[in-house]
Amino acid sequence: MSHESYELKAEARDRVGKGAAREIRRNGKVPAVIYGDNKPPLAITLSYKEVHTRIHAGGFLTTIATIDVNGEKHRVLPKDYQMDPVRDFTTHVDFLRVGKNTVVTVEIPVHFLNEEKSPGIKRGGVLNIVRHTVECTCPANDIPDAIEVDLTGLTIGDSIHISAVTLPEGVKPTITDRDFTIATIAAPAGLTAAEEAGVEEAAPEAEGETSEGEEGGEEAKE
Repeated sequence: MSHESYELKAEARDRVGKGAAREIRRNGKVPAVIYGDNKPPLAITLSYKEVHTRIHAGGFLTTIATIDVNGEKHRVLPKDYQMDPVRDFTTHVDFLRVGKNTVVTVEIPVHFLNEEKSPGIKRGGVLNIVRHTVECTCPANDIPDAIEVDLTGLTIGDSIHISAVTLPEGVKPTITDRDFTIATIAAPAGLTAAEEAGVEEAAPEAEGETSEGEEGGEEAKE
């Protein structure tokens, strides 16, 4: 999971609607709702300061939380929150109850590994990230920190598709009708087509030279 689980104190509320919500916010709290798991929705109020801090700490929508509502504890996953577009003020939060077999849809961040082992990047190529996150379904109790993409061996013009990525067990992309692109290794700005072709043709020879140089370096160290 992206972050360690945490607990929030809350109070049940009887009044709902815009007027009640405005009054709650004036009192330094945030209206929220807990729903799901085949149980009726539960309207609650939370401390504005605690919620705002959690949202801006990162990983809010991928971290399981426990909400203590007047002594009764609910295991939940934040599903959505609204912000005042002008004042950056948290105005409402939705929580999904998490059961043993709950499956959720979440945006999982993509992390790129081994840039230093990409011949294309070494030659000045640029990692062009098409998707910083990938929407996936996964068990609510086992949301991965990130999807890891290995750049080892990739050169200019290569593309990384979702089919080339090893996803954690139980994690499936919501897009299933195509092998979508996550990133590409693009040519440096200003590189002409002829120059780019020359770089690609020279790649095998350059790689061989590098390999020999590295082997020689290891022998020297020994």
